[in-house]
Amino acid sequence: MTNQSKTDNKSSLDAVFQDRAILAEKRAAALKKRNRAEKRFQWAGRISIAFGIACVLFLFTDIISKGVGAFTQTYVEMEITFDQERLGLTPQSSEKEIKAASFGSFFKRQLREKYPEITGRKEKRELYALFTSDMPLILRDMVIADPSILGTTQSISMIADDDFDTYYKHSYGRDLAEEDKITRLSEMQEGIVDSLAKSGAVTKKFNTILFSNSDSREPELAGIKGAIVGSILTLLVTLVLSFPIAVATAIYLEEFAPKNKITDFIEVNINNLAAVPSVIFGLLGLAIFINFFGLPRSVPLVGGFVLTLMTLPTIIISSRAAIKAVPPSIREAALGMGASKMQTVLHHVLPLAMPGMLTGTIIGMAQALGETAPLLMIGMVAFIVDTPAGITDPATVLPVQIFLWSDSPERAFVEKTSAAIMVLLTFLICMNSFAVWLRKRLERRW
Repeated sequence: MTNQSKTDNKSSLDAVFQDRAILAEKRAAALKKRNRAEKRFQWAGRISIAFGIACVLFLFTDIISKGVGAFTQTYVEMEITFDQERLGLTPQSSEKEIKAASFGSFFKRQLREKYPEITGRKEKRELYALFTSDMPLILRDMVIADPSILGTTQSISMIADDDFDTYYKHSYGRDLAEEDKITRLSEMQEGIVDSLAKSGAVTKKFNTILFSNSDSREPELAGIKGAIVGSILTLLVTLVLSFPIAVATAIYLEEFAPKNKITDFIEVNINNLAAVPSVIFGLLGLAIFINFFGLPRSVPLVGGFVLTLMTLPTIIISSRAAIKAVPPSIREAALGMGASKMQTVLHHVLPLAMPGMLTGTIIGMAQALGETAPLLMIGMVAFIVDTPAGITDPATVLPVQIFLWSDSPERAFVEKTSAAIMVLLTFLICMNSFAVWLRKRLERRW
């Protein structure tokens, strides 16, 4: 081989090595670019998650800070003498006679005796306004429950009015927001509150009224018991109707329905109904159940019908997904052993798909629990004082109760609104957590 050939071969090899080096540099640059892009994408995801968590924390902090005060109630310890002569009663008086007694004037007279220096008519009204307007009824119920207290002096925990309660719980108005610093108490009322607090007569206790009373025009007496019972009754109606209908529909569409244009049309419409705004279902319920069938407004029965229409698509879709997740080998093995199509579905497919169906149902019930718009359309926005005893009694639900309280001008209702939201969120978190636990507990890996 000549020197010229060796030189040419060496040049060729150098060119190849140079090309490979250039290609390696390009690949390294491209790899670095991809890595930088991947890191940017990861950081974008982390920032998005952090922003979402920050928003959720801000929301929860705002709700809790506004609503935590509603879980305590201000009481005033005061001695009340149940004078038989003033009431015109004896321990042997009947319940009818006790109810006919004038406990309103009796209570006002007791207050006037505690503060004899207050003589003006306006000042007396301000004195009476420091306590809940239902205080005479509370005293009457105490006598009805135990007539033997007549003629004795009892230490009574009297419920403070909402303005008194707000003023005292917020350090006499000092820690209120700037727009709320203007108290509704007069100077005389503030002086009475200050003197009662200094004497140790004012106490804060856990607000059992919030969970034992239904709605009221008086913020200090308003509670969510009726709304909770109404929500439970409405969800029971929804569950009893939606679960069997949705499961039967899912089984038919997945296991028995022929694949044709009709079933395709049904499937498309089920998917579309899952995206329909909830207020449309409320309008449908108003037109069909109330206007056409003449069912009463604001009852859990009609509310359950409307929420059933709304949750059916969600439960059907999740149930079909659970049925599809069952391996075909299960069906083939059952059929190979001589089981009929119905036996295969009921004895093998359905039990294996049931965890997914239950999970979808719980999520659908949680969605129904938080709905407001469809129930407003069927009149469940009514002011309901009594706790419903059945599905045909007038009732409201927690989201609607929150809506009603949020529109009230009293500041005490702001606390009650946030407290009701906290209770509703607790129910929703528990239901969704139970759905996650149930899925993890019952799921099978194939």
